[in-house]
Amino acid sequence: MNMNDMLKKKKKEEDIENMTDDMPATEGNEVETEEETPEQLLKQEVALANDKYLRLYAEFDNFRRRTTKERAELLQTAGKDVIVSLLPVLDDFDRAVRSMENTTDVNSVKEGVLLIQQKLKNTLAQKGLKEMPSIGTDFDPELHEAITNIPAGDDQKGKVIDEVEKGYYLNDKVARHAKVVVGN
Repeated sequence: MNMNDMLKKKKKEEDIENMTDDMPATEGNEVETEEETPEQLLKQEVALANDKYLRLYAEFDNFRRRTTKERAELLQTAGKDVIVSLLPVLDDFDRAVRSMENTTDVNSVKEGVLLIQQKLKNTLAQKGLKEMPSIGTDFDPELHEAITNIPAGDDQKGKVIDEVEKGYYLNDKVARHAKVVVGN
């Protein structure tokens, strides 16, 4: 017997009780009410427990779906603030490209590109990006990726001689390892 059948049975019993309460008491239409047996009481308790379980399960399932949806939305919009903060830099690059088409003064173009680079670095620094110092430090495989080894003096052995590609930290975690040349 499933939950719906039990609820229908209970409703029928309540309807019968209501009908008997409305009828005048005569000898012919007295309805004998049976006392509930322990078996029936246990069935009702099981039905109630099952109902509570189903409701709790449905509530948990709704919670799981909602948090999954929220997590997906968060991942889609996680980089939005970084992208929005980089838009002014992109606008500056567009203006620089337009000005390069019309100018003959290389120094002013160079100065403009350097200003845009500095603006980009400042914007990224505000978002937690920091350059990793490498040249002259001891080689650390946790921070550096060795591209090649070159012969070096005793004071340069095991140290980073040159940096091919800079490494970066993002909020004090390695975002990109530095590609370096190590003294041998």
